[in-house]
Amino acid sequence: MEGVLWKWTNYLSGWQPRWFVLDNGVLAYYKSQEEVHQGSKGALKMSVCEIAVHPTDQTRFDLIIPHEQHFYVKAATPAERQTWVVALGTAKACLADSRNRKEQGLEESKETLKGKMSELRLYCDLLLQQVSNIKTAATDPDQGVGTGTVYLYKLFFSYWTSPEKTDQKNLMLHESSSLLSATCDTFIRTMNECMKLADNSFTPQI
Repeated sequence: MEGVLWKWTNYLSGWQPRWFVLDNGVLAYYKSQEEVHQGSKGALKMSVCEIAVHPTDQTRFDLIIPHEQHFYVKAATPAERQTWVVALGTAKACLADSRNRKEQGLEESKETLKGKMSELRLYCDLLLQQVSNIKTAATDPDQGVGTGTVYLYKLFFSYWTSPEKTDQKNLMLHESSSLLSATCDTFIRTMNECMKLADNSFTPQI
């Protein structure tokens, strides 16, 4: 939104027309519309600004940054003032809502990250267990009977001359390798998700 508002300057000059532009939550003013390209004379972030309508002057409203700055402005008509006040109030509310959503999203991201880290520890335990089973089987085929991978190696070393046992060994090896591969894939995928969540949670907003 943009248009002419009268801004109080000082007791010598009084109310002076200025070109105001509300854009992306920032209200900037210029000496005139023709001088916009020269840069603004001042600006207010609506997120930190309070809006107050004058109790007796139906065309005036004040923009206040507590303990810092006051802007006194007037519109041409009460209806115009109403349009500006609504637009400014909406901009302020949208900024507050966006900030709240970001804060809420940050908390949700942190909770999701905690859950993913717990899930990651579970997959890590599974990987360690499966790798340990394979190492045990490879170094001592007589240990660990009862697990698929270890039993595979026992069968191989005990009945290596039997085609039937060799086929069984190959099948069990394939199943164990597939299980380990799937766990690795899940582990890596979950780790990537954790990294993305960490980036979103702890990257400062500029």
